Amino acid sequence: MQDKLRVTSKKVLREKRLRKIFLILIVLLLFLLLLFYMIVGIVYNRGNFSITLDENLYFDRGLIMYDDPEYKVYRPELYAEEPDFYNISQYWLPENITESGGGSHNGESYLAYTFYVENIGEEIRDYWSEVYIENVTRNVDDAVRIRIYRNDEYITYAKAKANGEPEVNTTAFLSDTLAGRMHIENMKPGDIDKYTLVIWIEGSDDECTDDILGGEFSVRLRFNSEYVEEN
Repeated sequence: MQDKLRVTSKKVLREKRLRKIFLILIVLLLFLLLLFYMIVGIVYNRGNFSITLDENLYFDRGLIMYDDPEYKVYRPELYAEEPDFYNISQYWLPENITESGGGSHNGESYLAYTFYVENIGEEIRDYWSEVYIENVTRNVDDAVRIRIYRNDEYITYAKAKANGEPEVNTTAFLSDTLAGRMHIENMKPGDIDKYTLVIWIEGSDDECTDDILGGEFSVRLRFNSEYVEEN
């Protein structure tokens, strides 16, 4: 009888130990999954609207990018805060939208971000900029407007109509992924280019329908030292 009790007791202890190990593994797995989703969420949200500077522009050509004129340090990437997007009209944008200082200054249903590119070197330089559309869902880019102000003069990019014609008062996207490209020449030492990136969903666009509700998209503005061939 005692041998039987000892065998039963060992079996119960072993089962308790296995259940404890199983629970620990479940908790550990849940913790790792939570950590993974937190990291993915941070990376995804930070990268939705970003501006990148080719390191060659800084190290070889003396160009620097910043969003605070009082804090001019080399930063390879800047991030714009994402607003809650609802369709609006371009006529709702403030006339003084470029006068709100550096960094994010979003309004109701539009993104606005101001930053600067400065030649801190000793020679005249040039550079290229490209505006890329990334991670589009539900064809929301059909109604998106991307306006780039450079020293208060702007270009508004939009996806062409179904018939291939550009939307009213816009420059058509060069492709499904490349919205536009600019070549800036003869930037003298000490010159500063002030940029404001403005993004909204245009309510007057024929493609602004319920079909794009819940859609997501990312925009990346890249500054490069050389012309980048479109893939």
